[in-house]
Amino acid sequence: MSQIPTIPPLVTVGQAAPGPAESRMPLRALSQEDFLKLLVAQMTSQDPLQPDGDMQFMSQMASFTSLEQTRAMVADLKELRMDQELLRANALIGRTVEIEIDRNHGISWFGTVKSVHVQDGSPKVEVGGRLYDLSQLKMISLPGAPA
Repeated sequence: MSQIPTIPPLVTVGQAAPGPAESRMPLRALSQEDFLKLLVAQMTSQDPLQPDGDMQFMSQMASFTSLEQTRAMVADLKELRMDQELLRANALIGRTVEIEIDRNHGISWFGTVKSVHVQDGSPKVEVGGRLYDLSQLKMISLPGAPA
């Protein structure tokens, strides 16, 4: 007996061709210039007897543009926060700090900050050859103060 070969299913008319999801993603976001071009094109081709019909589309486009600007602003704020944390951590170099090792047992350790490293997107201070998170600092000595 011979085997009947399996034939892959066909793509019907109106159905999207199979492919990776990434190929259907937009290549870039809509810029303010693109938005204005769309607005001008929409206004020049709108029906003069129903001027509000096409404006709903433009309202949605304005909402999408506003959303994209908000996302960009959030990304900028995250970057600014990281920069501020890094500046704060760098200011600790050479200072004596008290580091909380075990919160449950009240164990802490004193040492001098030797350097600052960025690990997993957040600054860590190096004290005694180990890296510690800024949230573990209990006390920071003033510059020139005895340890």
